[in-house]
Amino acid sequence: MDSFIETFHIDWKIIIAQVINFAIVLFVLQYLALKPLKKLMAERTERINGGLEDATKNAEILKNTKNEYDTILSNARIEANTIFQEGKKEAESKKAEMMENAKNEVDNMILNGKKVLESEKAKIIEDAKKEIVSLVVLATEKLLESHPNDKSEDKSINQLKNL
Repeated sequence: MDSFIETFHIDWKIIIAQVINFAIVLFVLQYLALKPLKKLMAERTERINGGLEDATKNAEILKNTKNEYDTILSNARIEANTIFQEGKKEAESKKAEMMENAKNEVDNMILNGKKVLESEKAKIIEDAKKEIVSLVVLATEKLLESHPNDKSEDKSINQLKNL
């Protein structure tokens, strides 16, 4: 073994010093680098896990919001259709009411027109009677002037008065 130590020039003092140096470096690295690194890795792992949990929660919230949105949109469409149908019914009832009012106005106008025509007709007939009477009187006067007979004259005048 001595030959082995001499061949490779191994000195036990140097080996012990290197082992002590290695232990010191290992302790310093453990304390200054490895512990903070482990702590940093644990924090990152927690942050990543928290982010994944938040993403899962957000996905669930998004899904619920989408379902709620679809429900509200469906209800809004149903309500809009209901309002449209009610408006349509109301418009049709107003239309029917307006048509009935217009029909009544037309009937009233026709009735008033008939009354006006009847009154005008009565006036025209009355005027025509007066005209006819005056023409008959004139014709009678001319006839009587051509035949100066008093008896026939009185008789004709009485007959005309009776008319």
